[in-house]
Amino acid sequence: MADRDFTAIVDRQRAFFDSGRTRPVEFRLHNLRALEQAIRSRERAILAAVQADLRKSEVEGFATELGMALEELKHIRRRVKSWARPRRVTTHWAQLPGSAWIYPEPYGVTLIIGPWNFPFLLMIAPLIGAIAAGNCAILKPSELAPNTSALLARLIGDTFDPDHVTVVEGDGATAQALLARRFDYIFYTGGPIVGRRILEAAAQHLTPVTLELGGKSPAVVDATVDLKAAVRRILWGKFTNAGQICIAPDYALVDRRVKADFIALARATLREFFGDDPQRSPDYGRIIHPRHFNRLCALMGDGTIVHGGQTDTADLYIAPTLIDAPALDRPLMQEEIFGPLLPIVEYDALDEAIQFLNARPKPLALYFFSANPSHQERILRETSSGGVCLNDVILHFANPALPFGGVGASGMGKYHGRHSFDAFTHPKAVLKKPLWLDIRQRYMPYSPGLLRWLRRLV
Repeated sequence: MADRDFTAIVDRQRAFFDSGRTRPVEFRLHNLRALEQAIRSRERAILAAVQADLRKSEVEGFATELGMALEELKHIRRRVKSWARPRRVTTHWAQLPGSAWIYPEPYGVTLIIGPWNFPFLLMIAPLIGAIAAGNCAILKPSELAPNTSALLARLIGDTFDPDHVTVVEGDGATAQALLARRFDYIFYTGGPIVGRRILEAAAQHLTPVTLELGGKSPAVVDATVDLKAAVRRILWGKFTNAGQICIAPDYALVDRRVKADFIALARATLREFFGDDPQRSPDYGRIIHPRHFNRLCALMGDGTIVHGGQTDTADLYIAPTLIDAPALDRPLMQEEIFGPLLPIVEYDALDEAIQFLNARPKPLALYFFSANPSHQERILRETSSGGVCLNDVILHFANPALPFGGVGASGMGKYHGRHSFDAFTHPKAVLKKPLWLDIRQRYMPYSPGLLRWLRRLV
């Protein structure tokens, strides 16, 4: 699509927004209901698309894509009326008589750029927030998930007026051309390299952004925990979607006293999950693209493989792989892995583990497995991350009452549930004063005693 067509799309959406049609709550609810119906009626097609792009099983596709989108829709649709109401706040006594409130105001024309690892959910979830807040939206799905991208274009095209919500398909050049236009808000999910480019483009127009990035999310295991349960949960989180999850456990940081048992249990658990040949398992996915496959294969040389390591280039298959004693200065431990490789690092004491975590960029998620409440409290108090799970992984993402987002290098801004509505809403401050009381002392020339009076107020 030519660059001038993007200008036309943005201009038409801006005219639609300026008409005021998106602002009534009933309009928002109507479109949220229409989106829900469109998703439910296309369940088979959605699952087939994500299966074609990522080899996701039907169960995984429903649980991590379609089901979570419907849950987010239900949660927001039931509450958006109350969220959209102006909210009265306290009026300072010096401003009396008067009233103050916060007026939720949609930003306008928004751009949502999505990733390939959850190509349906991570386009639809922010869209729900944008619609609920009263915005228009242009969606740019990832070209690396072409089947889901095409499905989204059909679904959105059949459901919405394109001047309200539309999909633009294309590659990175398409995204760059879109970013050259002025938007009122940009929501991006993906990697930090592209995230910096998004931020640079947004800065040209001083456009506010949400950046959902990633990082090396650690799973820390101490010696007090039920190790079998901890291993099962860590490996489930790591190898779902073949590890291509922004909040997958990137590496395991394990107490030296239980590391050998951790590895033995991990090997047995992987055989339990996927059998002796994971390539034949219907529940194990594939790498999205040859470029990512080759990068992951190169990372495997940065430590000692103690399980897995098999690859098949034609099938884009990499076996679930455990890597012991990784070199800390090599890419495996310096870059987000985003694949089915689990490095295992040991530590001697919790102080050392906390120091290890704090010496690295703040992760999107931190997982701590411990039966010791004081250890759990130390992790919460002495480390920083986008979110934390104690004795589990990933599931905080599925709670619409919890904000989801990063901190520092792992992102900026939050969404899910009320936080999605807030992300796409400007909370406009409003103060209303009557004219019948107009005190002369507030105006120039100021009286000599005014300063003394003001000082007594604070």
